[in-house]
This record gives sequence, C-alpha cells and structure tokens, in this order.
Amino acid sequence: MSYIHPTAVIEEGAVLGENVTVGPFAYIGPHVKIGDNTSIASHTVIEGFTTIGKRNRIFSHAAVGTIPQDLKYDGEESELIIGDDNIIREFTLLNPGTKGGGMVTKIGNHNLLMGYVHLGHDVILGDHCILANGATLAGHVELGNHVVIGGLTPVHQFVHIGDYAMIGGASAVAQDIPPYCLAEGTRAVLRGLNLTGLRRKIDRNEINALKSAYRELFEQGKPLQEVAQELFESEASPHVKSLCMFIKTSKRGIPFNRK
Repeated sequence: MSYIHPTAVIEEGAVLGENVTVGPFAYIGPHVKIGDNTSIASHTVIEGFTTIGKRNRIFSHAAVGTIPQDLKYDGEESELIIGDDNIIREFTLLNPGTKGGGMVTKIGNHNLLMGYVHLGHDVILGDHCILANGATLAGHVELGNHVVIGGLTPVHQFVHIGDYAMIGGASAVAQDIPPYCLAEGTRAVLRGLNLTGLRRKIDRNEINALKSAYRELFEQGKPLQEVAQELFESEASPHVKSLCMFIKTSKRGIPFNRK
C-alpha cells in the first residue's frame, strides 16, 4: 500500500505504482512515472519526462530530471530513464538528455550513486556501478557494467569507461578507460588491471588471459592499435576480445604511459 505524506506535492498526470512511499515536502512533476515499491524521501524533486523503475530508493534532497545544465538545451521533451533496484543518495543531481545527444539519459539496474553525485545530460550508465561521493559525469559519458568511480572524481564529456573498470578517488578522467582496467591520477592514466574487482566476478583463466593481453598492449612499447587488432584476431578469450574492441573503437584515446 502506498504512503504519500500530506505535505508532498504530486502533480496531476504523475503515475505512481503500488507500494510507493513519498516523504514530506517532496515534489513529483506531471510527466513522472514511478515503479512499484520505490521510496522517495523528504524534499526530493522529480521533474521532467522521468521514468523510474521498481524498488528504487531515492534519498532526501535529490534533484532528479531537472533540465540539463547545457546552454544548447531548448526545452525539448527529452527523457531520464532509471531502471530497477538503484540507490540514489542525498543531493544527487540527475539530468535528462538533449537533442544533441540522443534525447535520453539512462541509468541501468542495481547501481549505487552516493551523495552529491552528478550525472549530466545524455549519460548512459550500465548495471551494478558504484559512484562514490562527489563523482561527476559530464554530458555524453558512457559507463559499462560493474564500474567503480572513486569520490570527487570528474569525468570529461564524451568519455567511455568499460566494464569492470575502476577509477581511483580524486582523479580527473579525460580519456577513455578500457574494461577491466584500473586508472587514477589528476590526469588519470592506467595503473594496471582492476584485479580485486575481477577476482570477484571472473574466472582465473580469463584473468590470466587479461594479464597477458595487458602486458602486450600497454607495456611492450608496440603500436597500440596494431596490437589490439592482432590480439582480437588471435585470442579466444571473450574478455580479451572485448578489451581489444574497446581500444579499437575508442574516440578519445587511451591514457597509458608509453614506453
């Protein structure tokens, strides 16, 4: 059974599922859709053409679906789509898309967005990601699945970060970070594989294949694109193929220390 606090404002046209909780002084706009068993804490604002899935927990003072911080935004009816089972902590800021970026910002399932996290317009976030306090994604950033971003880390617009990557806290990410890798620094560079994360999720033989591929790609001083193509053609490991394909299709380049 749903519970709506009497001080909450829910505009006509908003659609709330079953067992939705809305706390004191929250505001929900007329085009918002909220799935079953989702909780909205006090003083939260949910606006725009925002669709929220099931079993999400949105904490106090989050601003969800407010217009993009993009001067080119011209009032287009772009969307913010949030999946299921996400935790969105206090003072997060999540903006919808723009016509310059596909018209949608999309958040997957089972993500943890800690306090003061910002997702800019047209961001695509996968599943099972963790963004620590103060992590900031600029417009058009794309994250894969199982990505971890440390606190106070900004990510430059149009950057792509692959599956199982980890970014250290207080880094500054200006180029693409391949899947399975660890990066950190005030201009983040690769520091190796995200072995702690990989050992939790991936078979040891696959990790060994990734170790060998990482050495070939980033530690032998060979042309990166050539090595990526050779490994993609010769390696049987699907994870190595995924790593190589990411490198081959990167548009912003890969930040590593060239020998």
